[in-house]
Amino acid sequence: MSYVPANFRYTESHEWAELLGDGTVRVGITDHAQDLLGDMVFVELPALGRRVVAKEECAVVESVKAASDIYSPIGGEVVEVNTALNDAPELVNKAPYGAGWLLRIKPENSNELEALLDSAAYSAVAE
Repeated sequence: MSYVPANFRYTESHEWAELLGDGTVRVGITDHAQDLLGDMVFVELPALGRRVVAKEECAVVESVKAASDIYSPIGGEVVEVNTALNDAPELVNKAPYGAGWLLRIKPENSNELEALLDSAAYSAVAE
């Protein structure tokens, strides 16, 4: 069973969302997703200022097994991307909920976050 932090929210497509103290939301892929994809070799991140829509593609990760679109769990403006992944995409594998985060969004509608899966519901999906 993959690790699923209790304080995050999740999508059925294996992205996570973490509400930060400043009201922004950090986004990444779950431990389950990185395990299925295998060793990351490239991450394509969105431009700063880009408006993303919930459930629409916002990034791409490429592994030794496949390339996979990453879908934004919520809508809003991209205010930060994890540039460390440009030189070290393997951080997504090593620390998917920490140093391997992908982007940070200023949400347009905070209710979208509450509509996502909690850790128990996501764990059932990921089994």
